[in-house]
Amino acid sequence: MKKLMIVCGTGVATSTVVTGKVKLFLKAEGLDKKVTLYQSKIADEVNHLDDYDIVVSTTIVPDNVKDKVINGVPLLTGIGADKVFEKIKAEIEKNS
Repeated sequence: MKKLMIVCGTGVATSTVVTGKVKLFLKAEGLDKKVTLYQSKIADEVNHLDDYDIVVSTTIVPDNVKDKVINGVPLLTGIGADKVFEKIKAEIEKNS
């Protein structure tokens, strides 16, 4: 079971929107049973990102962790959302 963390600045608004969209995507792709979703604010998780297999963020993350994080802003704007979903799916299927 993969652990997917979705973070935003406060852990409330945009991460909730993205979590809903990711849940719908996972269900549509038949991946919902392969992932446990978590939601938080970046300040609480920045030192714990290695605890998760996948991290999606709608806020700025420190440079030292950027390579571990998928930019989730396209899931809010709709522009480029397919690419974000593709990245999430690839990470779920990696080493499965």
